[in-house]
Amino acid sequence: MVKIRTNKARRVMRHIRVRRKIGGTAERPRLAVYRSLNHVYAQVIDDTQGVTLAAASSVEAAVRSQQNGKSKTGVAEMVGELVSERAKEIGISQVVFDRGGYKYHGRVKALADAARKGGLVF
Repeated sequence: MVKIRTNKARRVMRHIRVRRKIGGTAERPRLAVYRSLNHVYAQVIDDTQGVTLAAASSVEAAVRSQQNGKSKTGVAEMVGELVSERAKEIGISQVVFDRGGYKYHGRVKALADAARKGGLVF
């Protein structure tokens, strides 16, 4: 058995295992989270068509203008609220949460809680 040694490779393997079990449909798309060292990204994806329906990230000007002095967790909350707002605009209220192989902790949890507060059900 080959041991996977890097943290990134281990996260990708966890994500692959999760993706075997969950997928997004048109009625209930997948809310996928990616977290880098400095930024956080969220997408609402319909996997049957392979289309991103809504997206938000900490790189956007709308978030960057308001993130002065906020922690990474605070910025993740802003991204969660923004992605839920954009999903609601196109008529999506229920999603399947995909944490991307990350622990449900810190920025990932903050984004998920903010998306729930914004009206998404998962």
